[in-house]
Amino acid sequence: MHRIGRLLGLLTVACALPAAVRLPALISDHMVLQQGMPVRIWGSADPGESVKVDFQGQSVTVKAAENGKWTAWLKPLVAAGPLEMNVNNIAIKDVLVGEVWLGSGQSNMEFRLQTAVNHDEEIARADYPMIHLFQVKHVVADQPADDVVGTWQVCSPASTKGFSAVEYFFGRHLQQNLHVPMGLIESDWGGTPAQSWTSKEAIASDPALKYVTDYWENVSADYPAAKEKYDTTTLPAWNKAVEEAKAAGTTPPNRPGAPQGPGHPNTPAGLYNGMIAPLVPYGIRGAIWYQGESNASEREAYKYRRLFGAMIEDWRNRWGQGDFPFLFVQLANFRSNAFWPVLRESQTETLRLANTGMAVIIDIGESRDIHPKNKQEVGLRLALAARALTYQQPVEYSGPMFQTAAPENGAIRVYLTHSDGMQARGGGAITGFEIAGADGNYVPAEVKVDGNTLVVTSAQVANPAAVRYAWADDPVCNLVNQVGLPASPFRSDQPRYQ
Repeated sequence: MHRIGRLLGLLTVACALPAAVRLPALISDHMVLQQGMPVRIWGSADPGESVKVDFQGQSVTVKAAENGKWTAWLKPLVAAGPLEMNVNNIAIKDVLVGEVWLGSGQSNMEFRLQTAVNHDEEIARADYPMIHLFQVKHVVADQPADDVVGTWQVCSPASTKGFSAVEYFFGRHLQQNLHVPMGLIESDWGGTPAQSWTSKEAIASDPALKYVTDYWENVSADYPAAKEKYDTTTLPAWNKAVEEAKAAGTTPPNRPGAPQGPGHPNTPAGLYNGMIAPLVPYGIRGAIWYQGESNASEREAYKYRRLFGAMIEDWRNRWGQGDFPFLFVQLANFRSNAFWPVLRESQTETLRLANTGMAVIIDIGESRDIHPKNKQEVGLRLALAARALTYQQPVEYSGPMFQTAAPENGAIRVYLTHSDGMQARGGGAITGFEIAGADGNYVPAEVKVDGNTLVVTSAQVANPAAVRYAWADDPVCNLVNQVGLPASPFRSDQPRYQ
């Protein structure tokens, strides 16, 4: 009886204790909260449980709903830190308030600092306690997930070497110029197309994107046969080739990729569901994006302008913060296929959306490597766009951008923005321009700078009707403005969005 009474007493005490509040991965030690806007803190608990959030002089108490979920809103915060937040009996330590940016895309955003140019020196210098990093684990999901797997890390040589090089250099430059804490969230996956990062609802709501679902329906129908062939023929052949290579002392072939199908990262909305939707409650200043290679095909390159724009608007609608800044990288020069110029054009067309900016890197790619290692310059050019467009600092952030062109006395005059001090990088003649007459046959052209315009001519074209610049997958081109930023590729015989 004594033992039973003691057990009942312990149970009574346990029932009297408040139930544990559960927090998502983002709400944890070392997190960075966005300054200057209302901040949402959320989680789960027992239905009806009271949850109290104390932070930066604010105290907010809410009750968990019948499904156990709760949300507490903090009034706009002031840049500061390190601070402590208390959620009931949970102490969240080393909290910073500053600027929060999301970095996403495919392998060039995922490209690690430890493989960038000068990586040893850069890693050794990566000691910035006011920059915190959060890396989202790869997940494909059929439906929007509630949480991600990841932890906030203080920027240090150990934590930064495996982080996105582009996002790190972007954040470092901003932190050094804004002098406030910086939170960088990395959510990316190499080799993935934009439709994987776009919600099902956004894809379904636009008839122009029906090709996405049609294609995936065909992939899904073909998957059983493709998977059987992969398991019974492709993998055994690869295993045999590996054994033969080992016996011969040669390099074994890479494992062949599995066929697309259920659970594949290319699943439309699969990465949005698993790696973006759970981040939506977290306040951010904006997003940076480096992707497009996986959509640079005959089927998708031109349609990307519609898909990419839909994805941006989808994210903005989900976050509910208005047209937050969305900055992206145009594809670099690379020896690939004829549809890379079209994909770059689609990226440029996306600038019709409000509060977008594009970093042009047509001059720093590597012809035979789809992963150029100079990520410092990529991050810098994105940061310049953020400084100018988001933080209203008086810096030039873009190279010359095509505006319009008009025939003029046997030449064609090109009007551009961001065009002060146009010249050939390193001096000499400007290269990369071609003109065509009414027949549409383009030939190389000569270029003269006339103020903020260019006069383009060719002895082979008496009456030019169209002009284009850097219109190739791996073009030879050298036009820059007075601060050395490169001109974006363009063609005049397509509708333009300013």
